[in-house]
Amino acid sequence: MALHDDAPRFLRASLGAAVVLFVFGISRLLRPLPYFTEPPSGAALADAERIVRTQGETLPFLAWLRDKELLFNPERTAFIMYGVRGRTWVALGDPVGPPAAAAPLIRDFVERADDHGATPVFYQVHPEQLHCYADLGLAFAKFGEEARIRLDGLSLAGGRFKELRAAMQRLKREHVDFRIVAPESVPAILPQLRSVSDDWLAGKAGGEKGFSLGFFADDYLTRQPVAVLEREGRIVAFANLLCGPTGQELSIDLMRFMHAAPRGLMDGLITHVFLWGQEHGYRWFNLGMAPLSGVPDSAGSPLWNRLAGFVYRHGESIYKFQGLRAYKEKFHPV
Repeated sequence: MALHDDAPRFLRASLGAAVVLFVFGISRLLRPLPYFTEPPSGAALADAERIVRTQGETLPFLAWLRDKELLFNPERTAFIMYGVRGRTWVALGDPVGPPAAAAPLIRDFVERADDHGATPVFYQVHPEQLHCYADLGLAFAKFGEEARIRLDGLSLAGGRFKELRAAMQRLKREHVDFRIVAPESVPAILPQLRSVSDDWLAGKAGGEKGFSLGFFADDYLTRQPVAVLEREGRIVAFANLLCGPTGQELSIDLMRFMHAAPRGLMDGLITHVFLWGQEHGYRWFNLGMAPLSGVPDSAGSPLWNRLAGFVYRHGESIYKFQGLRAYKEKFHPV
């Protein structure tokens, strides 16, 4: 039956509604199902740890936070850790494992995200691996700069490091002692660490972060040594160490202190960790990312660069972008 202008309005409206419902139903059926990540199982973490133990960097240790899903290659010799937010899949770092396994695993991740109608993103990747991403048509954007300190040959003598020497002297004057707590002894001090962490968090907006930053979790903190500062037998500050298995890189993740503790004590703690790492043969200390730092934002720069530069200059109320860079610069990264 043709629907002429003289047809009853009810019939025309009903047919129009039926067409709309039909199109809506088909679109819902064809839409990719949402994907929800699951914390890695004990077996997956064991495989990941086996792979991580062959690497020199410290970023892969964040898999122990259990807030990211792990995607392994078929041989289970490499993995990608990632999180999902809406229709964006964000991988943290390059694939962990042998370099030859990187390209196939990157392709697998991109194709899986595409199957779910999602956009794949890789955060904190190395220049050496950029060709693997370019081959898949991914675009690049600078998001910040990583601060690294060369430990072999490091000397605190001279005017360059006078502030760090002063920080260590300040600890002595305040009768604050530094020590490294071995992983097997960390469970005994967890209540004190929790008390310090809670006091530190009470003064921070937004609480714990996660993903590319650690958070307080007993299982995470007991896997590696913890550097502590003690005053009169009580812990007033701590930082958990991330010790690269091959001795190439040392890093810290959580840095927390009591608000009643002496000012500037974290500078002294980090300097002590430098010297400890140097004594134990580590070549580099990784101070982590300074987000949006060093992103060129001239008039001819892409829109992302100009937006990042604006946020970097005017977004201190949201995140201490410039303050974080200034803090890292006092340690003279290369």
